[in-house]
Amino acid sequence: MADRYLIEKVEAKVENVTVSTPVEDIVTWSNDIEYDASSYKSDNIEINIETVETGSGSNKITYYVADVVLSDASYLNSALAKDSFGSNITEDTSVIAENHNAIFAINGDYYGFRDDGVVIRNGVLYRDNPTRTGAAFYSDGNMLTYDETEISAEELLDSGVMDTYSFGPILISNGVVTEDFEDTAIDTNVGNRTIENSNPRTGFGMIEPNHFVFVVVDGRSTGYSKGMTLTEFANVFEELGCVEAYNLDGGGSSTMYFMGEVVNDPLGKGDERGVSDIIYIGEN
Repeated sequence: MADRYLIEKVEAKVENVTVSTPVEDIVTWSNDIEYDASSYKSDNIEINIETVETGSGSNKITYYVADVVLSDASYLNSALAKDSFGSNITEDTSVIAENHNAIFAINGDYYGFRDDGVVIRNGVLYRDNPTRTGAAFYSDGNMLTYDETEISAEELLDSGVMDTYSFGPILISNGVVTEDFEDTAIDTNVGNRTIENSNPRTGFGMIEPNHFVFVVVDGRSTGYSKGMTLTEFANVFEELGCVEAYNLDGGGSSTMYFMGEVVNDPLGKGDERGVSDIIYIGEN
């Protein structure tokens, strides 16, 4: 049991680690950067973060929406905790983000908690055990949701996929919003399908190529935020105009990072939980 949940097991070290240019260096030598506590704009990256509050009392929900527009997909990257692929290897989202000079980041799919799924990161295939539905970022700035059992990892790589995420479920596919999650395949490691209840959540969607939306919902904190159901979460992405959207690891993992700070309030306690991986935006 300890080996399954506690002991670090490194299967691969990341070679040619992608590390973005430090923001402070960019600001020093560029007069074209505009930024504040909730926005960033350069020639290549535009990020705008909005805090949204709905309801009141025990029904209050607080969530954070990051609208991201990129000049090309090279500014969207993934990173692994301790630059290592394996099990039980974790760092806080903010730590991984800082180590890669990220401007913006969210937690990923926590691949290290399971041994199945298809895991491609920065164009490298680390795991090929198709199990559920996934989401893929392409080198041309596109994003698609897909069934891992219907397309091979080799086909994904050949088509230009740079990163895949395996958690789910799909929230929106080809403009169609998932309405019934009862029969939807999810990461069974979460147990008893409690994922369908109101929970903290992390997810991402695409409005059009190189125009993405990242959403983090806080939860399990009465009076601040109770979290969202999957249906509510899917509706948020629909309202934002996404044609593709995907649910990532949530709960205590749900974290949004921007310009050196954690934006949200994980579990209403301000405490991050270590994760296996992040999705981040950084200047090349």
